Amino acid sequence: MRTYLRQSPLWLILFASLGLLLYGPIVQPESYNDFADQRVLSGVPNAADVLSNAGFVIVGLWGLASLWPDRKHPALSAAWSGYGMFLIALVLAGAGSAFYHLAPDNARLFWDRLPIGLACAGLLAGVRADSRPDTNANLAAALLAIAALASVLWWRLTDIAGTGDLRLYVLVQGLPLVLVPLWQAVYAAPRDERLAFSAAILLYVAAKAAELNDQALYSALGWLSGHTVKHLLATAAGAVITFQLIRRVRMKTN
Repeated sequence: MRTYLRQSPLWLILFASLGLLLYGPIVQPESYNDFADQRVLSGVPNAADVLSNAGFVIVGLWGLASLWPDRKHPALSAAWSGYGMFLIALVLAGAGSAFYHLAPDNARLFWDRLPIGLACAGLLAGVRADSRPDTNANLAAALLAIAALASVLWWRLTDIAGTGDLRLYVLVQGLPLVLVPLWQAVYAAPRDERLAFSAAILLYVAAKAAELNDQALYSALGWLSGHTVKHLLATAAGAVITFQLIRRVRMKTN
């Protein structure tokens, strides 16, 4: 039974990949780049969606400033290649998303999606190394980063060709939502770690729900769109993980 549980993440990846392969191309809606809140503030177009990305940069820099000096700490060193990539990707996601929202189109969307994919890859690599200390963390982080890059490149190349297949990108974004809690459960991560990462996952799921209801939330609230809410909730998810990593190091230092 124990062996089956430890193999379940691999089977999950295989079944999810096969399911998406059989499903066929996932095409981005034609109206994807038409966001609800297009207000201009001090000359900044789509200001709410642009400026709300500052949170990603702040959280990423906070995490790097707090954890970089402790990257070789026993509580962090095994997984640093993953978590370091996650924090750097948060900073890049803030910059990339702000660049995209200044003038949304698919060419700019590439620079929004790429760091998001890298953040997912970094999170997977970090939690995997936490769960299995015998994992070659640097190799895992590198391979996952390549997979994230490939997923966004595949979408962009197929988009240029006229299809725009999001299957690989959906897989990269979706796997952390399932694999992170699964790995933590199978390998008995500390309760506070599981609670923190579960809270972050719930916040990210809420962020995706807000994104899908961009216009509805803007119509209901009148001043805040679903996409802006997505940025704020996703920032909160990143902050929860960053806080837990900092807390982990502090607790094992004192």
